[in-house]
Amino acid sequence: MRSTQVLVRFCLRMIILALFATFGSFSFARSLAALLAMSIIFSVVVAVIKRERPLDGILNHWDEALTCAALFCLVHTLGDFGLGALAPA
Repeated sequence: MRSTQVLVRFCLRMIILALFATFGSFSFARSLAALLAMSIIFSVVVAVIKRERPLDGILNHWDEALTCAALFCLVHTLGDFGLGALAPA
């Protein structure tokens, strides 16, 4: 799979996660963090099943998992500081 396809897949996944987090029963930050955690697990499982190499020359599920982990950390950090829409409820 080409890197552009992976980028498009990742962007669509983030849009869907943001929409679900918006309508979640908890705060946006908690819902988004939970969905990102599930996305990390899903990406790692798919990468293992497909036997993708972690540091390959093209983007793959390992890169998606790493990006979701970075976003997960960012959401937690901003939520802890109470910034904007990520403030705890």
